[in-house]
Amino acid sequence: MAYRVAIVGATGAVGRELLKILAERKFPVSEVIALASFRSVGQLVSFGDDEVLKIRNLETFDFTGTDIALFSPAAAVSAIHAPRAAEQGCVVIDNTSEFRMEPGVPLVVPEVNPQALARFRKRNIIANPNCSTIQMVVALKPLHDIAKIKRVVVSTYQSVSGAGKEGMDELFNQTKGSFVHDQPTIEQFTKPIAFNVIPHIDKFVEDGATKEEWKMSVETRKILDPDIQVIATCVRVPVFIGHAEAIHVEFESPISVAQALVALKKAPGISVFDKREDGGYITPLDAAGDDEVFVSRLRKDPTVPHGLAFWCVADNLRKGAALNAVQIAEELHRQGLLKKQSA
Repeated sequence: MAYRVAIVGATGAVGRELLKILAERKFPVSEVIALASFRSVGQLVSFGDDEVLKIRNLETFDFTGTDIALFSPAAAVSAIHAPRAAEQGCVVIDNTSEFRMEPGVPLVVPEVNPQALARFRKRNIIANPNCSTIQMVVALKPLHDIAKIKRVVVSTYQSVSGAGKEGMDELFNQTKGSFVHDQPTIEQFTKPIAFNVIPHIDKFVEDGATKEEWKMSVETRKILDPDIQVIATCVRVPVFIGHAEAIHVEFESPISVAQALVALKKAPGISVFDKREDGGYITPLDAAGDDEVFVSRLRKDPTVPHGLAFWCVADNLRKGAALNAVQIAEELHRQGLLKKQSA
């Protein structure tokens, strides 16, 4: 069975990655439609090695007869067009924050909670979690299965591609400009990002956390376990692709480093690289272009009765966004939950 698939936000960094990954993984498609705003109509994007797609206008596109749509525009755009597509019979996998915490919308990481997909028909929308949440819960799941997780303290080191192509351009231009003593132009971030780190991603909320930090907390509970407490500090760093996280986990019962290593090595979607020597760990530069969530620096946390600490890295454009969305589509297909629509 092959499906008619729409990519919404096809000109963006994640949209282009969606097209690339759909082709790489040979998802069964009969037709792929590339959609974006009217300003991008007529632009060309690649699908696989040989096919070129012309951008069509999202605002006027009729989703009737489209089986599945992978959305990665701005959240405000998804708020308008994702429900419209869903009402026209199209299954929506949305990569924005718009629907993640809505009760009737499953929030899914296939390696962690594929069973949640059974509930998607209520809205015909499935939410893709935040990039920093995805890689963390993939790494936490096999540990939670051994010894129930009580609390997570995480500090993130998030690349500028999390802010889209514009964020990457800003880092590039500021870096280049610094060598000729240009004053940095600040548009995407609150301070210069070149040669700097910024402890501020998304808007501040009432308790002093940022929205990104709030997302990691509430999304982890929705995906993995409502009883897990999460405190996050999310930091933007001058790296183009790849998010890293320093994660400290407190468990309700004992778990050894050896037990954790065995569980992590067996778990789907995880690659353990932990040599306890110079260079014996994965960095964002190493992870760029790969699909796995990488775990390094696994060790005991002696500051709590049952604690572990580790370093977690993933390509945020792939597993943190586009790959996870395509894996959701694959899981829908595998479970027999995708139905062909009549044109």
